[in-house]
Amino acid sequence: MRIEQLEYLQAVTRLGSLRRAAEELHLSQPALSETVRNLERELGVDLLERRRSGAKISDRGRELLPYMEGVLEAVDRLRRAADEQHRTSRTVRLGTVNTATVPLVIPVIREFRSLHPMTQVEMVGARQAQIHQGIREGGFDLGLVNLLDGDDPPPDFTSTELLRAPAVVCLRPDDPLAALPAIGAADLLRSPVIMMRSGYIMHRLVHRLLGGAPPSFSYSTDGAEMGKLMVAEGLGVTVLPEFSVMDDPLLRAGCITYRPLSEPVPDVLLTVQAQRSGSVSRAARDLHRLFVRQADSLTEPAERPRPTSAA
Repeated sequence: MRIEQLEYLQAVTRLGSLRRAAEELHLSQPALSETVRNLERELGVDLLERRRSGAKISDRGRELLPYMEGVLEAVDRLRRAADEQHRTSRTVRLGTVNTATVPLVIPVIREFRSLHPMTQVEMVGARQAQIHQGIREGGFDLGLVNLLDGDDPPPDFTSTELLRAPAVVCLRPDDPLAALPAIGAADLLRSPVIMMRSGYIMHRLVHRLLGGAPPSFSYSTDGAEMGKLMVAEGLGVTVLPEFSVMDDPLLRAGCITYRPLSEPVPDVLLTVQAQRSGSVSRAARDLHRLFVRQADSLTEPAERPRPTSAA
């Protein structure tokens, strides 16, 4: 028994004839009649009275009609409940390395909320390895993960590049290094440096930039946000992707600024990653789509002006 068989019989009953039901359902009359005959054979009951003038529901069919309508109503409730479940009562978990903040994440979360007002977004700061493990085990729906240009993404994930930018030195505007047009490894070695902990891409990049030599003094922290706050409080300088500093509230408030590196280093890529196989919720697909669209909007116009060095 198929749902459409019951729906077809319901249409015949409501419209009073096979012909009118076939027209409404956009079926040929023979095809509709054969569908109903198959249902009759399965139930062992003549559901229609067929005459030269047409066909209408039989008395025995009319007795069974409330049961058929009950099945159709249950199916309709199931469909509505499934659709509602897509839109509500869902938490999307996003693992992030905390390097793409205001210009990318905030507009995306704001728009996602308008699309899925009852769906919570849980953002969890973690290192790349932790995010990958969470995606594999189903703990994260999506991950925002950094790569260095030339790195290969994990083969079992889909990986979409969102942003690409050079690494820059983030520092206070009154730091003596802010007077330089570009900052080199030798300058960093003489300065207090706020390092990302081991396991972050930026830790690997700075270690490569400094040739493995330790700076005069360094702190370690998790994520760009704490690094920028420590810079704003005058504890040192840090190296971040340019997209982590642009449009940041601390930059707009004049608490931090940034300068390019004088040595060539690989660009930093921010990617959104997900499982290559397995089901992904509609909410997670929408969040992925919004990240891609917002990233496109950030890279479409001409380059944003960079902070200039002090006169």
